[in-house]
Amino acid sequence: MPRPDPPTSSVPPLPRRLPLIMALACGVSVANVYFPQALTPLIADSFNVAADSAATVATVTQLGYAAGIFFLVPLGDRLPRRPLITVLLAVTALALLAAGLAPAASALVAAGAVVGVATVVPQLLLPMAVGLVGADRRGAVIGTLQGGLIGGILLARTFGGTLGEQLGWRAPYLVAAVLTMLLAIVLRTALPSVGPAASDRFAALLAASVRMLRTEPDLRRSALLQAALFGGFSAAWTALVLLVTGPRYGLGAQAVGVLALIGAASMFCAPLAGRWVDRHGADRVNLWCVLATVAAAAVLAVGAAGSWLGLVALVVGLLLLDLAVQCSQVANQARIFALRSEIRSRLNTAYMTCSFLGGSAGSWLGIRAYAEVGWPGVCALMAALALLALTAYLVAPRGQRSRTPAVSSEVQPGPVAR
Repeated sequence: MPRPDPPTSSVPPLPRRLPLIMALACGVSVANVYFPQALTPLIADSFNVAADSAATVATVTQLGYAAGIFFLVPLGDRLPRRPLITVLLAVTALALLAAGLAPAASALVAAGAVVGVATVVPQLLLPMAVGLVGADRRGAVIGTLQGGLIGGILLARTFGGTLGEQLGWRAPYLVAAVLTMLLAIVLRTALPSVGPAASDRFAALLAASVRMLRTEPDLRRSALLQAALFGGFSAAWTALVLLVTGPRYGLGAQAVGVLALIGAASMFCAPLAGRWVDRHGADRVNLWCVLATVAAAAVLAVGAAGSWLGLVALVVGLLLLDLAVQCSQVANQARIFALRSEIRSRLNTAYMTCSFLGGSAGSWLGIRAYAEVGWPGVCALMAALALLALTAYLVAPRGQRSRTPAVSSEVQPGPVAR
């Protein structure tokens, strides 16, 4: 029998700095998946291989991340999270070190795969953080960690490209290894000891993650909403490199890093989004995000002009798109974490796997749309995916949409030792 959540008043107070430490951990961890994307030309030159072969490093790292989400994140319901998180960070640091010292491209690819699999710490920290606060603060805490997560994704390319060009492609891996090991030490001390919520066997944990997509309609709807919006996000950022380095703008690859740096400013809006969820409910915030994505697609379409006005449109549109996707992520995770407290890691596994698949599909479709139609085709794809999300929102039964409260009377279970 699942244990009911204790009342809000029984939850020990969360140390004020802990959410910020966890947000930093989310950003540093997820950056390990994305900074290799900026190193592809440098790796190709170093090992004297074609650029598409060098890009395999980034691709394999992302595929490893998807595999880690599916196979390792459910263990957050079965094992104590603090030692699990510490071990995964240590493994990631060692794999980054191996990548930075790799003597050949094949060894780098193998190390990159391990980095991807082990870099799932953010998806363990999110349900853990929710379990340490009352329901009235759930959205705010998710927003804080989500801000760190998105900041890590967006700043990773700037970190990798800048450091790689100055010191060589090995430098980002070695610096990241040191940062990740320091993070493991900090979290080993800072995180509270939280008991596991389930005793299921590993196979049962994996099966439950798949089964819940069928049995939990709110999870299914949240996953579809985010997969569609994240697909548009990935399509835009993947095709952006081709646009700004192409004949219309003729800028260097570093321009993409600058745009990513500008977009990272929107990560500060994630905590605000969490407070909106706490006040207005996840469904209303979802609707705002879908409409904002449609507006972002319209603004970004002006970027096809290739003028200074087009460049301004790209900056404004990307900021609006980043904000919409971040806020939607906060709203959706607040909704799914409110479903059943004893299976939050498995809920997050199912949700994030769908979101990541949507992002991967968006990247693939974005490249095809750009090749066939150009930048307007990418913007049309974004709008179409946003309208798909809007359809998923509107077709949900009215009772199901109103069932997601802004503030629940329940919070996470689990013994906490401080």
